[in-house]
Amino acid sequence: MHYDHIIVGAGSMGMAAGYYLAREGKKTLLLDAFQPPHDKGSHHGDTRLIRFAYGEGARYVPFVLRAKELWEELETLTDKKVFHRVGILNFTPKDDPYMDNIIQSSKQYNLPVELLTPKEANKRWKGIHLTKDMTSCFEPTSGVLMTQNIIEAYYELAMKAGAEVIGNNRVVKIEPVKHIVKITTENGDTFTADSIILSVGAWSKQIMNDLQADLPITPIRKTFAWYEVVESIYDDSNFPGFTYTDGEKTYYGFPSIDRAGLKIGRHDLGDEVNPDEEKAPFGSVEGDQEDLDLFLKTFMPKVGKLKYGKTCMYTMTPDKDFIIDLLPNHPNIAIAAGFSGHGFKFASAVGEALKDLLLMGKPKIDLSPFSIKRFT
Repeated sequence: MHYDHIIVGAGSMGMAAGYYLAREGKKTLLLDAFQPPHDKGSHHGDTRLIRFAYGEGARYVPFVLRAKELWEELETLTDKKVFHRVGILNFTPKDDPYMDNIIQSSKQYNLPVELLTPKEANKRWKGIHLTKDMTSCFEPTSGVLMTQNIIEAYYELAMKAGAEVIGNNRVVKIEPVKHIVKITTENGDTFTADSIILSVGAWSKQIMNDLQADLPITPIRKTFAWYEVVESIYDDSNFPGFTYTDGEKTYYGFPSIDRAGLKIGRHDLGDEVNPDEEKAPFGSVEGDQEDLDLFLKTFMPKVGKLKYGKTCMYTMTPDKDFIIDLLPNHPNIAIAAGFSGHGFKFASAVGEALKDLLLMGKPKIDLSPFSIKRFT
């Protein structure tokens, strides 16, 4: 069967793109190796932070602000909770460049950020303990995105708009044929489309082999965990999301939402993995729990015992920036990959940008920092 557009990979980015294309009246098919939404990729685990004064660089700020607009629109289109505006506390040792980037981004784009001394932060949130050699800032308009709700909402909206979704059917071959693209799945199904989007996360390197294109991306095993807390100290009405970096170690975390417990993960480190192999479960690798326990003991000593942990995958690029582009030799094939552990907050805007790439050739957002050409 022929479609206007086929999306290979129906996770957060792919599902958003599927909705935005179907909303334009395009005949759209989404294919996934698993039944979406699932926990085999990068964007499960209930929650992700969304920050606007971006420590990774000001080039991301217009992109994340557009994502914010689309998250707010999504909340009006679904009965699911999408965005908890709990604010985010960023804290680092004094003079850390990450904090300088946050402040620079906030000034350049006139974003609300409140600089706090350790004493002020400790007084505002009973659950935190910052020492005198640290600095912090609070972003009151930032917060927490609900990953499962978001993917389910885009799934439902895409279906209502006329998209088709086929899960548990892995794509095994991609063949550009003249002005169309032919796709074959493991079940023996064949589909064609005028253009396709590849949004397969940790499987991007494998699937690009069909197209004689080598992507410098590496799937990494990552862990995160939930801890017991006193809700009156650490729930989302009393405690913010948070990030910490000291140039070597980077942590992120969430208040307790719906009594789930405080969630925390370490952003750096991680072992390279094969996405088709079973990942070592949380706690089976040295440091999985110990690193988190030490961080909490140091900065959030009122947090209780570990409840449970999980694993996911990051798909890392050498420079930790995204890849969102049309393939140079195949302008009817778009790719979204290499989100390097900080992509989910952008998923709505990535979906829109992919739609614009296919329909107009140029999105509203400047994607030049994310060009695949920087690796060729």
